[in-house]
Parts: sequence; structure tokens; C-alpha cells
Amino acid sequence: MLTCIGIGPGDPSHLTIAAKRRIENADVIAGFKSVLSFIDPYIGSATRVTPLTYKDQTERLKEVAAAHHAGKDCVVAFMGDIHFSGFQLLERVERACGHRVERLPGISAAQMLASRCNVCFDETSFVTFHRRGDLTLFLNHLVHVLQDRRHAIVVPRPWDFMPKEIAEYLIDRGISPDHPTEVWENLTGEEASWQGTLNDCRQDFSDMSLMLIRAMEPVPSQLNDI
Repeated sequence: MLTCIGIGPGDPSHLTIAAKRRIENADVIAGFKSVLSFIDPYIGSATRVTPLTYKDQTERLKEVAAAHHAGKDCVVAFMGDIHFSGFQLLERVERACGHRVERLPGISAAQMLASRCNVCFDETSFVTFHRRGDLTLFLNHLVHVLQDRRHAIVVPRPWDFMPKEIAEYLIDRGISPDHPTEVWENLTGEEASWQGTLNDCRQDFSDMSLMLIRAMEPVPSQLNDI
């Protein structure tokens, strides 16, 4: 069996019980070093750990796939939840295996941000730039989200498209510089937050940052009409 699991935003208390059991019982665990560091206390002494880097991930995942096909219980660990920013890595895992693999969702930092900032996903769109390749489609989507008067939770791309570059791009596209904006770093860890407007967002943030751009005039909730 090979399972891709989301380990949550970092704080071990947000690791699901199902994910913890898979980690504890795995024969092989793979993941980027920063992700593996969060789950290290739950990895068994006999488990083979396969750290990934951006340069060698394809070869290392082939090794994990070989172990899986040999009958080993394998886990690939993802930060947060697979379905928020992990699909490019998931595609690499499935290419290495040659088939669709089991997926175990986790708690995303985007969900933590929504909770901290009191925004509802019914009135919020999630946009991630944490991906390789052309960002044009996702940039256009973000512009339309704000034009449609929805909040936007945005994952920057380290290090070439961070919050200040996102803010500059949006203002250049005609989005009001007065949009209330927040940047949160290391959610559930040593948290830090910044608040201001798009126009004020000019400083540097860490690669563990998420951005909330609030709608200028949110569409009123229809919940009271149900």
C-alpha cells in the first residue's frame, strides 16, 4: 500500500489520528525534510526514511514506488492537506507508481487562516501560486475573485512571487490598493501576523506565509434566508 497523507499545518496536535497511525505503522516514509521534521516523533525506529529534495524527488519516489510494489507499507507525507497545494507532488508520486494511490486529507494552514481571520469559505476563494510553471491562469483567477467581491486566501510562491509581488501585480491590474490585507506566518507554530492594505504590503515575509485579501464589499451572506 502507498498512501499520500496530509500532516497538518505543523503543530502535532493538528495531525489526524488516522495519519498518525499510518506514520507509526509505515515500512517506508518519504517527504521533504521540512515536512518529515514535524512527524519525526511518530516514525518508528525500523522505518526507512526517504528525504526528498526538489532536485532528486523523482529518483527518490521511484525508490518508494519499488518498495510499494514489493509489498511494503509506504507513506508520502505532505504539509497541510494534499488538496490545497500538493497536486504536483501527488502527480509525481502516481507517475512513479503507475497508478492512483490512496490519499488521506489533513488540516490545511488555509483552514487555520480562515479560523484566525473569521472568514467563511462560502465567501472566500483559495488560490495557490506554490507550484512550478506558468502562473497566468491563477493570476487571472485571483483578479476575478477580487472583482467578484470575494475574499481571497493566497499561498505565495517562494521566493519569486511573495506577498509584496502579489500586491504589486494586483494593483497594476486595477485592483484597489485599499483592500484590507493580512499576512500570517508559521500558523500553529511561532505565529506572526501583519495587517494593512494591499498598498502597504511591501515588506519581506518567510516561505511559511499565507495571505488574506479581504473583499472591499463582500457579497452579503444568504444563510439567514435559508
